[in-house]
Amino acid sequence: MTHRRGLMWIAQHALAIALALMFLGPIAFVALTALMTDEQALTSQLWPQQWNWANFGEVFARSELLTWTVNTFVYASLATLFMLVSSIPAAYALSRFRFSGRKAAFLVVISTMMLPPQVVAVPIYLVWARLDLTDSLWPLILPMLFGDAFSIFLLRQFLITIPRDYTDAAKVDGCSDVRILFTVILPMARPAIAAVALFSFFYCWNDYYGPLLYAGVDQEGWTLSLGLATFKAFHSVQWNLTMAATLLVTAPVIIVFLFAQRVFIEGVTLTGVKG
Repeated sequence: MTHRRGLMWIAQHALAIALALMFLGPIAFVALTALMTDEQALTSQLWPQQWNWANFGEVFARSELLTWTVNTFVYASLATLFMLVSSIPAAYALSRFRFSGRKAAFLVVISTMMLPPQVVAVPIYLVWARLDLTDSLWPLILPMLFGDAFSIFLLRQFLITIPRDYTDAAKVDGCSDVRILFTVILPMARPAIAAVALFSFFYCWNDYYGPLLYAGVDQEGWTLSLGLATFKAFHSVQWNLTMAATLLVTAPVIIVFLFAQRVFIEGVTLTGVKG
């Protein structure tokens, strides 16, 4: 009876199991290859003959992985913090305030999402060069103080789903707009805030184009994505070390998502309830 129930469960979830294997397969391949010797990597033998845990220590010895990790964490954390500080008030204004040109302002925000960053890369780079901020990550962090179009859009879509009765009741009690934002809106918007924060953090963690443009040639200022690309170029024939470095770079993101997936999915789902 138990065996029959197990087969029925597998049959009912066959599609989900197949999709899970499709996503977990490459991760398992990277993890197993990272523990192989250099001679066995990328051969027909998929299971390590010898568990070579020293590969991870070799990655740290041959690269500035710790420095790159610190730089990436600082970049992702500050950019996400600055994005929240600037995007939340903008989304609140677009969703709650009634003023002339509100729809036009929202269309302007949406239109900036359609502009490829490569189009304005040269003039923006010249601006940061005149400010003597190139060869650093500040040109990628400071612009977040002016908001992020995608985050404003998602937050605005969520905030318009919150009934106006809450804010109206707070105004009757004498609350200002700033107090309403902090005491009424923000506690109710935690799923959406968590979702956009994770989006921003993951984007910055995986960003390659930005650090390639601004980080310079000194490895002390590189991020993980830029450092990993260089590490692969120098160790392209040593696939066990390349896979070990890849696993070390992706592991923090996977761990963060596993712990935050519930609130992340909830926030993304609720942002599309009402348009």
